[in-house]
Amino acid sequence: MMDLDALLAGAKNPPAPDALMGRVLEDALKEQPLPTLRETPTMMQQVLAVLGGWQGMGGLVAATCAGLWIGISPPTNLPDGLISLLGSDTGTAAVFTQQEPELGSFGWDLEES
Repeated sequence: MMDLDALLAGAKNPPAPDALMGRVLEDALKEQPLPTLRETPTMMQQVLAVLGGWQGMGGLVAATCAGLWIGISPPTNLPDGLISLLGSDTGTAAVFTQQEPELGSFGWDLEES
């Protein structure tokens, strides 16, 4: 085994002729594809890419529909935002102005005894 290593170490690789290397490089340059121009994406394609594609847009549409549905016909235990802003004690806003604590208060408006 040592003899083989010594023989391989003593072997010399002659350099390739310059003409051969020139022809190889010329053929390689011919085979390379030419650069192509890519189309720039439209504004809508860029927005879709930022939001995660059609899957992300589907989630946003579902959340928007759910929010619109809850906003138009809120559940009975959810206060109406417009009535709360106007200060009227009618409708569902009167439920949240009672003195006893209930599920909607979360302890924010409770007085300490």
